[in-house]
Amino acid sequence: MLSQASFPMAARISELERSVGKLSPVQKMLLGTDGSVTSILEVITGSPVEIETLVQKVVPADESVAQELKANPGDDVNYRVVKLKRADTGETLIYAVSHTPLGRLEPSFKDDMMRADIPIGVILKKHKIETRRDLLGAKAFQADDTMSRVFNIFSKELMLSRDYRIVRNGEPLISITETFPYNQFQEGYRVVIQTPSRIHMALTDLSGSSGRVDGGIGIALDEPSIVVEAERSRDLIVVGNNADVDRVRNAAQAVLSSYGLGGVGIGARISIRGDYKAHVGLGSGTQLAIAAGRAVCALYDRPASASEIAVIVNRGGTSGIGTAAFDLGGFIVDGGHSFGPGKDKADFRPSSASCGVRPPQVIARHDFPRDWRIILAIPNLPKGAHGQRELDVFKDYCPVPLADVHELCYQILVKMTPALVECNLDDFGQAVNRVQELGFKKVEVDLQHPMVKDIMKGMREAGAACSGLSSFGPTIYAIADSQVRDVEASAREAMDGIGGEVLITRARNEGARVRAV
Repeated sequence: MLSQASFPMAARISELERSVGKLSPVQKMLLGTDGSVTSILEVITGSPVEIETLVQKVVPADESVAQELKANPGDDVNYRVVKLKRADTGETLIYAVSHTPLGRLEPSFKDDMMRADIPIGVILKKHKIETRRDLLGAKAFQADDTMSRVFNIFSKELMLSRDYRIVRNGEPLISITETFPYNQFQEGYRVVIQTPSRIHMALTDLSGSSGRVDGGIGIALDEPSIVVEAERSRDLIVVGNNADVDRVRNAAQAVLSSYGLGGVGIGARISIRGDYKAHVGLGSGTQLAIAAGRAVCALYDRPASASEIAVIVNRGGTSGIGTAAFDLGGFIVDGGHSFGPGKDKADFRPSSASCGVRPPQVIARHDFPRDWRIILAIPNLPKGAHGQRELDVFKDYCPVPLADVHELCYQILVKMTPALVECNLDDFGQAVNRVQELGFKKVEVDLQHPMVKDIMKGMREAGAACSGLSSFGPTIYAIADSQVRDVEASAREAMDGIGGEVLITRARNEGARVRAV
């Protein structure tokens, strides 16, 4: 039960719930209690709770800590980071960070405080210390790498945390921040999906002279990524970035209808917890759409492959790289579509205008070396061609010269792929650089702002083995196994006048990750 002093926290919890979605009674209790969290956890789980100390050291109080504790900057404080875990399973329940001013502790209390793996509530009880807890606030944020490792969840999943102080005789004795995942202590079945992004390196054959068309090469990436969370609902509800909501809703509705899962009282609440920019060449549309379809299928126990979902949500009708990245990860080569009257495709068009066309088959897939770093530069330039503009580009520039297609196939199958398998970055890079000058990729590069070529050139000169344009851009990628920071600095310097983002990432050698909660 909340004390009178906790009523402002109750209001904050209600505000938090309106922002992030429904909180369970247990979550509200953990955020709003002014009693022992350890005792509450033991009642909830039916298991003893134990402490694992991750960090414990004496540090000087910085300005923010000193203000929080009403101490002087530079005073010695005990800095402790712990996990509260179920003793029976070892599951991490709470991640807690505390600061304690050592000058306010009696020797015996201090000795226990400096020992590892003793809950603070147990220490207070042992020493019969009368205190109160002042609740300061609660918030939500995306999980970083640390939270992802501690709780074995995906990065960008939603986290909940609260701040409070333990006060004795009017002075703060300890300040504490406690954190746990939004999807922990929840009610009902949930599905969380984290997708890769992808570099689209080239379309292989837009000449159509061989009876086939399209074909593509690409690489799945760890970051940026998309995180989608779904639970059953009476209606179809989508919350998140406004630019993505319609795409996700339409995809989920199409899959529900296609598999006969929809109907009165049958829907899903889908929350977009993490995403990245659309139409910059990293394939967010395909990842969002397939993730939405996979989520509703998982909620209603309907097995479906990424390729099957892609057909329903109208993705993969030209390139299969996004679908294969969702399914498999790694370095991917797809074989395109049959071409001509009565075949898969009878003209040149992008995936967005190729409704009902199945994603092409993957003809080669290899793990991408993890020690080859991928540097993404996303300048603040007009977004890549999409919609009618993309249709017009295909119409105006296809077919491409057959000689270019022949050399593209040579570069991909004779030079690039063997170099990848042998981890020969120099040869791999030479092939990537040459691909920028051939076929439809040359069209995509030539249609960019002149700055794109300057950034590509600068990244190579700074030490990258290669650089290229992903899809219709404006994202530029470079690959290096050394001088990575120099390559990053080169991109930032080139974009100084217009701004943009630079991200250092790695390939992901697996597809989307699905977690049932």
